[in-house]
This record gives sequence, C-alpha cells and structure tokens, in this order.
Amino acid sequence: MRSGLRIGAVILAAGASRRMGADTNKLLLPIDGVPMVRRTVQRVRTAGIHDIVVVTGHEGARVRDALAGIPCHFVESPDPTGPTSGSLHAGLRAFGSEIDATIVMLADMVRVTTAMIATLMASARTGDAPLEVSRYGDVLAPPLLFRRALWPELLAWQGEGCGKAVVRAHLDEASLHDWRPEALADVDTPEDYAALTR
Repeated sequence: MRSGLRIGAVILAAGASRRMGADTNKLLLPIDGVPMVRRTVQRVRTAGIHDIVVVTGHEGARVRDALAGIPCHFVESPDPTGPTSGSLHAGLRAFGSEIDATIVMLADMVRVTTAMIATLMASARTGDAPLEVSRYGDVLAPPLLFRRALWPELLAWQGEGCGKAVVRAHLDEASLHDWRPEALADVDTPEDYAALTR
C-alpha cells in the first residue's frame, strides 16, 4: 500500500567547505545554537523519517560528533572532493531492501523546513509519481524524493548535483512542489553565513 511507503533520507555532508575559508567546516557552524548539520538532520527526523543515512567525508569524525545522540547511519564518501554522484551512490547503497523511496538532501540547505520535507513524503504516499521534485522559481533542487524504481538510474549517473540527469529524464512524470526562491539559498561563504545569522 502506498500509505505504507517506507521512506529513508540521504543527507550529503561530505564537502570540504572550501569557499568558507581555511579551517572552517560550515556544517559545524551554529545556527540558533545548533550545528548546521545537526539542524538539518533534526528537521528530517521531525518530518517523520527515521531511516537516515548521512554521507560524510571532510572532517567526518567531527560531523559524526555533531550528530551524537541522533539515530542515523554514517557512510564515508569514496571521493569527498569528487562529483556529488559518488556521495549519493554511497548513501543509496547503505539502505536495505525494506526502503521504498528516499529523500535526498544537502546538509547546508538551511532554509528547507520540516514542512517542505513532509509535503514531499505525503505526496509520494498518495500518488504514483516516481519522483517528487522541489522547484524554486525556475530552479529544480533538493529536497528530492526518488522511488526505488529510479535508483538504478541514479547509481548509473555520474556528475554534480543530486541526480539532475535523472530528474530531467523523468520530469514529465514528476510531482512538482513550488517553494519560495529564497528557500533555495545555502551557506557557502562567510558572507552567506553572516546574512543568515544577522
């Protein structure tokens, strides 16, 4: 039954934060007193997802420490400085056969809310679309939900982005969810972080 769809989440947290400057891991920066990566994982759990895979790489031990006490599974990216596809593949392969679909998230998309994640999940559980796609104005971006039938295509895809080629190939079958364009903003530079916390 669709209402029983078991949904997991892959949270990509392997990057080196190069644009943030030397010795600064942006995923550990506090937002409302909580490390950025922890805040993202908490929002995913609050949306009702309990099968969470966090893909680490740069300063993986520190990222894991920041998530202490939150039940989730960690995997290491095989190439943290390489294309996003390697991290996504590692996350997908960590799931067992009981998972029917997965949300794909970036750990630094700090304006993605629990309600946005829950909306994608509810749509998947009441419809037949193979994927749920977030749209910010003209931009398609995470969070994205892929049913398991699309995972072989995701695992065959190589490149940047969170399965953009697979999204484009199935866009006419997708359920689209429109969010305000400002919610797309992530935190890449000291200026981004200053604007967020101002």
